[in-house]
Amino acid sequence: MQCVGYDEWLFPDPRLAEKDAPLAFGGDLSVERLVVGYANGIFPWYGPNEPILWWCPDPRCVLRPSEVHIPKSLRRVVNSGCYTITIDTAFREVMESCARVPREGQDGTWIVPEIIDAYEQLNNLGLAHSVEAWDDGELVGGLYGVAIGQVFFGESMFFTLPDASKVAFVYLARLLARWDYQLIDCQQTTQHLLRFGAHEISRDSFLDMVEEYREGPVFDDAWTLPEAYNPLRDQPSRSAQ
Repeated sequence: MQCVGYDEWLFPDPRLAEKDAPLAFGGDLSVERLVVGYANGIFPWYGPNEPILWWCPDPRCVLRPSEVHIPKSLRRVVNSGCYTITIDTAFREVMESCARVPREGQDGTWIVPEIIDAYEQLNNLGLAHSVEAWDDGELVGGLYGVAIGQVFFGESMFFTLPDASKVAFVYLARLLARWDYQLIDCQQTTQHLLRFGAHEISRDSFLDMVEEYREGPVFDDAWTLPEAYNPLRDQPSRSAQ
């Protein structure tokens, strides 16, 4: 789906938002509004029985796919092949698991049913994607997000077995580099993401990068998992080939 009108006036100017407060509230979760929002660094985040809240925080946590750091201990887990990794085979189930699995320090979830329905529409259009980790046919970890141009906007991840979501993230980052994606938006800063090499930048710098990369091309085989793929052996980027 080729989206147009990224600068359509559906939101206030995100550069003028307060650092840690919603940019706007209300509207809807239509495909058009979500795509325009993400293409301008804006995402919905709200709880049950609340109006839709739209955010563009400052600073922003980001990661270059080609620069992901994979700790030695996690490399051993990836190489062990203990989890089977797939792409876009259980998108809704991943979202439901992200909503259901408890998180330390978090009471309840912002992934309400209408959010799941809306992002499933994006997935059907090839604009949202999931990476799944399986153990003996059971979904035990995964993540999902939205892809606009050469930017992947990460949304949430979950795990029910150790390191399952971390392995899924390693696959995601190395595959994004392979497909010529330039930026992963991590939204919020966590120690987990910092260990992968993520870092904070100012909102203005982030929005400059999004504007640069949101219409950039990616490789035609994007979001197709290569046969017998190993993220630790694969060439991380083909853009110079």
